Amino acid sequence: MSLDQYFLLGRSGLRVSRLSLGTMNFGKDGFHAPYGKTEEEARPIFRRYLEAGGNFVDTADFYTAGESERILGRLIAEAGARDRLVLVSKFTNSVDPGDPNAGGNGRKHMIRAVEASLRRLGTDYLDLYLLHTWDRITPVEEVLRTFDDLTRAGKIRYAGLSDVPAWYAARAQSLAEANSLVPLINLQLPYSLVDRTIETEHVPAGQELGMGVTVWSPLASGFLTGKYRRSDQGLAGEGRLSGAGGSGLQWTDAQWNVLGPLETVAEKLGVSMAQVALNWAATQPGIASAIVGASSAAQLDASLAALDFEIPAELRADLDAASAVPPGKPYVMFTPQYQSWIVNPGTKVADKPAGYRPDVRNWVPAD
Repeated sequence: MSLDQYFLLGRSGLRVSRLSLGTMNFGKDGFHAPYGKTEEEARPIFRRYLEAGGNFVDTADFYTAGESERILGRLIAEAGARDRLVLVSKFTNSVDPGDPNAGGNGRKHMIRAVEASLRRLGTDYLDLYLLHTWDRITPVEEVLRTFDDLTRAGKIRYAGLSDVPAWYAARAQSLAEANSLVPLINLQLPYSLVDRTIETEHVPAGQELGMGVTVWSPLASGFLTGKYRRSDQGLAGEGRLSGAGGSGLQWTDAQWNVLGPLETVAEKLGVSMAQVALNWAATQPGIASAIVGASSAAQLDASLAALDFEIPAELRADLDAASAVPPGKPYVMFTPQYQSWIVNPGTKVADKPAGYRPDVRNWVPAD
């Protein structure tokens, strides 16, 4: 259960753990309050992550109405661990509903947000600062210039994006390169066995443009743990998804059908369904790190143990097949089958190295 193997994040010299500690549940205020943890409850989770060698810690100004950052800041100071940690925070969500400039991705809010995060965290810099969500309004040039200014001012070390369209990330990185602005080194996105949509555009964009992909919700908010079952109401079982916080989520037949093969693989390997799902996500091509949360140190230990085994190729193929999303047009036109049929009929063409592109290139249509 060691995290003392570190991987470069994107096209940078920043080394991070394969599993990142998510602290969205540190605190009991705001939107995330129903499943939040007090500082006393969060302390053993944080300490266990450090003891395992982890160095990649994720938060945001929006989490538990800022309490996540306050608690995390105190825990970091208490452990004397600031210098060895790669500390990540994010901005976009409004901190004052009555103020139109207290949210979004504009320069005024960005600067206000980073300074507020630094105060709550009790530090003078962030290792990585992310735009939390595309606001569909702010010019990308304004975001990039502000990231560059914050880096030059020493308030952040690196910049990145979370939950944006792939075209936006590609345009942002291209403009940064063309104008000698600080490059983006990270894309943070949702990804799991029941949500593989980022493989179509985002993962190739990250690989091509030097943005390491970190993924949130690799267990699909607990859906992949196996503790839920289908019911007339859609979902039953003890957990967050069956409570008020998860009642709005809808699960498709295809997503439910992933659970059977996942359970079979877990039984063959002698591990839990959650560990298989987490291992699969963290070791997929193009994925730099997976973000894991925990309600206790014991639960975190179970997640860390997901790195203690390898999924054999034949079992990984079973998981891939069960969770595959057939590419639509025009992406189906980029598969080897289509290329050999239309673009290069009767010829052998050297492809990119293995792992350069996601599985959309290797998808084979059903008979």
